[in-house]
Amino acid sequence: MNKIYPSAQAALAGLVEDGISIASGGFGLCGIPEALIAALGETGKRGFTIISNNCGVDDFGLGPLLYSRQIGKMISSYVGGNKEFERQYLAGELQLEFTPQGTLAEKLRAGGAGIPAFFTRTGYGTQIAEGKETRQFDGDWYVMERSLTADLALIKGAKADRAGNLVFNKTARNFNPLCAKAGRVCLAEVEEIVEVGELAADEIHLPGIYVQRLVLNANPQKRIEMRTTRN
Repeated sequence: MNKIYPSAQAALAGLVEDGISIASGGFGLCGIPEALIAALGETGKRGFTIISNNCGVDDFGLGPLLYSRQIGKMISSYVGGNKEFERQYLAGELQLEFTPQGTLAEKLRAGGAGIPAFFTRTGYGTQIAEGKETRQFDGDWYVMERSLTADLALIKGAKADRAGNLVFNKTARNFNPLCAKAGRVCLAEVEEIVEVGELAADEIHLPGIYVQRLVLNANPQKRIEMRTTRN
């Protein structure tokens, strides 16, 4: 089975429809599948539910999908860093499901593991717990959180072999493996593709069974959200 596609647009072909849910890896702009996100915008499809820690910045990553009004709902833990994200939310133009960062990670992990729900102390007694089941264990109160799965996962890796086994670059791993496992179909954007057998078994962070399509982006921008320098 050939998992390598010639472009991000080709990798997305036949998978994108209005209203689908998409788990997108990355933390800020670190480890984001930038070419796949840009190609997603080019499809013109709308009403996406995006599961991602944040929504990029105004002009890069997931941010431009807000300006093109292709995102109907965000499931995120962080709004800062994107003025349009904040503006649409406060104006009631965008649905937002705020989720504590650790809870978001566990929701994706549980979804990928086939676990429908779990209990956590995080958020008990706050707005996060409103409308959710709570239960007491050993004297402490917990909130039940439903797991997350997605129709499509878009992730970023540093290196892959032709079978889709992935290696991530340090902290760029972040949410990427969790998104991959929670997605029914996973597309991975990588900077290098090697032959099967070239990656040592202990080097592999994500087995290729979780990756259905690969696309090469050998020269990503790797932008920084806020660069601060001395005068």
